[in-house]
Amino acid sequence: MSDEVDPFESLQEQIDDAANYVDVSADVLERLKRPERVLETNLAVEMDDGSVEVFEAYRSQFNGDRGPYKGGIRYHPGVTRAEVKALSGWMVFKCALVNIPYGGGKGGIEIDPSDYSESELERITRSFATELRPIIGEDRDIPAPDVNTGQREMNWVKDTYETLERTTAPGVITGKAPDSGGSLGRVEATGRSIAFTAREAFDYLDRDIDGASVAVQGYGNAGFNGAKFVEDLGARVVAVSDSSGAVVREDGLDTRAVKEFKSETGSVTGYPDADREATNERLLTMDVDLLVPAALENAIDADIARDVAADVVCEAANGPLTPEADDVLVEKDVHVFPDILVNAGGVTVSYFEWVQNRGRFYWSEQRVNEELESIVVSAFEDLIERYEASGAPNLRTAAYAVAVDRVVDAYEQGGGDWP
Repeated sequence: MSDEVDPFESLQEQIDDAANYVDVSADVLERLKRPERVLETNLAVEMDDGSVEVFEAYRSQFNGDRGPYKGGIRYHPGVTRAEVKALSGWMVFKCALVNIPYGGGKGGIEIDPSDYSESELERITRSFATELRPIIGEDRDIPAPDVNTGQREMNWVKDTYETLERTTAPGVITGKAPDSGGSLGRVEATGRSIAFTAREAFDYLDRDIDGASVAVQGYGNAGFNGAKFVEDLGARVVAVSDSSGAVVREDGLDTRAVKEFKSETGSVTGYPDADREATNERLLTMDVDLLVPAALENAIDADIARDVAADVVCEAANGPLTPEADDVLVEKDVHVFPDILVNAGGVTVSYFEWVQNRGRFYWSEQRVNEELESIVVSAFEDLIERYEASGAPNLRTAAYAVAVDRVVDAYEQGGGDWP
């Protein structure tokens, strides 16, 4: 894994690549490559023992031309200003590609949540929510869960905001528990978009996903649900991993049983029905039909890419390939379906949740899943149409070309930088 690649520079390079296939002026392009604003704050929070710790936290609002800023909040020791800026930019183009009316935002706290009690995490979250209060809102910026956050943290943010504002505003944040205004189907949404994209990709490539071999790096919410749903399509998930390592079974793992084992033990390694164990890097280079990197950004650099043996890659994580790795895989004729499509299920169902919150009218899970499938399939078709018509060198560049066009159109229709 490469720790040296700046994810924000990777984003800017991807935008530059797409600009070759879009009618956009240089000045507007430069505007699209930088966030509109970044909040950087220090949270001083009392611990259970009475001591005070200080945590660095960020919220980047990248672009709001198409609607309110939208994006998750992650808790991870590797959170940096550059990472948050990049992630907020990727959200802009993800929302544009699947054509939902949002801009892009992202937030994070530099913290390892496993080192803190639930009460400490609540105080940290509420402290961050207090700092976010002036810049978030149902029509301004709508956070959501991300790495190491979930319904619990979103409920705390919602309650803090509503208490301070003396209002009821369930749409201020998404990814909440259903009893707090969350949407049915939200937890599994990213996994469903992974599976929908994989299904459409194999159909486009005239291949059968039934029986296809799959390796999944990362077994959190996205990785597990993606693995589960591609297994339901008939695929054979031969390897999965988490930070502890990988487990392999050539005949196919029972993805749900592996998840149950991980929940009980804390890791996938040691799973008794595996044939063997492997490293994360070895999983990324296994000879499989489909590789799903579902961990963190920059997981595959150029060196690893040279050994990638998969025919198809579906990026479940944000930015799992460095730009140099992208170039290597293009040369190897590996079809890489980009993150801004593959993992868009989360933000799409977050949009559904926000719509339900605004209307105070809630949908069945069946309707949520059907609407999600329709949007992902439509976005896939838009991507393929641009890819085949534009002569773009890869699917990522074509995806960004679609998304940049839509953001630029919204900017120009609004009058540009008025006045």
